[in-house]
Amino acid sequence: MKNYVLRLALILSVIGTAKAQDYGSIHQQMIVVDGHNDVIITSILKGHDISQQLMVNHTDIPRLIVGGVDVQVFAVWSDDKKWKSGAFKHANDQIDALEKVLDQNPDQIEMAKNSGEIERIIKSGKIAALIGIEGGNMIEADLQNLEALYKRGARYMTLTWNYDLSWATAAAQESKTKSREGKGLSALGKEIIRRMNKLGMMVDLSHAGEQTFYDVLEISTKPVLVSHSNSYSLTPHFRNLKDAQLEALKKNRGVVGVNFYSGFLDKNYEKRVKKLYKKQFGKQGNYSLSASSQYEQLTSEHKHVANVSMSLLLDHIDYLVKKIGIDHVAIGSDYDGIESTPQGLEDVSKFPNLTHALLKRGYDLSDIAKIMGLNFLRILKENEN
Repeated sequence: MKNYVLRLALILSVIGTAKAQDYGSIHQQMIVVDGHNDVIITSILKGHDISQQLMVNHTDIPRLIVGGVDVQVFAVWSDDKKWKSGAFKHANDQIDALEKVLDQNPDQIEMAKNSGEIERIIKSGKIAALIGIEGGNMIEADLQNLEALYKRGARYMTLTWNYDLSWATAAAQESKTKSREGKGLSALGKEIIRRMNKLGMMVDLSHAGEQTFYDVLEISTKPVLVSHSNSYSLTPHFRNLKDAQLEALKKNRGVVGVNFYSGFLDKNYEKRVKKLYKKQFGKQGNYSLSASSQYEQLTSEHKHVANVSMSLLLDHIDYLVKKIGIDHVAIGSDYDGIESTPQGLEDVSKFPNLTHALLKRGYDLSDIAKIMGLNFLRILKENEN
């Protein structure tokens, strides 16, 4: 059983760089928090039993245990175009499905709704499950729905996904035009941010447009989360944060969780996939497919070549730490929401490899402990207060 109190002391102590060969036990002594995982959509709703080790996707309970994950945020996501019964209902259906998994595995994983419950669950040797709502479309522009999802355990809400809402605009759409007209938060959007602050529900700005991002920072009285995004300067993708955004995030005392998706880590990822696809299929290939669909059809050997090296993920961590400081960087893997991960981080069981790599990069234990979990827990608690 891991000792929560001793591991919290890491942040207060001065510890030298550990020997690389000790990384497995070092990792197990840390509080590991993954701020974003899409296993509900990709496995649980499809009937996969995640209490057993699966041969598909990135996540199940046995692999979470091997990976030393103490706190897993389960993303609740709904695409309005596919779920005609209503996004709010679909969100509740997903929470129902997650609760069923928890009820069937009470000795291994338990829902947490605040920092105190996280501490208790970790002390008991179990995984603490949190809920993150990925997309404000699921409240259907209704503050009562927001409060209902909070009561069910949602502790952050990503304001948008890849399309605009009536009250907030998304990065995928804002990036298509330089004009500021029609961008950002509406009056209702501003009211939603204030209500989230009052509830103690973290505002998540991954997927949010730049104007939405800055509108939120003008209003929010609490630190914000950017749960699964990286550096735009290193990889210029609309899902990543520009330097000015990072500086504003630091002033807000917020946190960015690094995303493991190869496409957000390497601007050449899609070109590499298409080249490998052409090499594998030649004239028989379907070149109208997206890069992600082409990736799925590659052989395992070609997929490995398409995946970025872990060094690129470390480069993004280094850049973020240099720009905004060690207290503002966390983990938001996006496992099960992405097709391509860094080499050595193929699924949730591989988290110890990240600790190993950070040690080899020269990070000391107290700094690694912040990145791997303590920074996320810090802003969770500050939002509760």
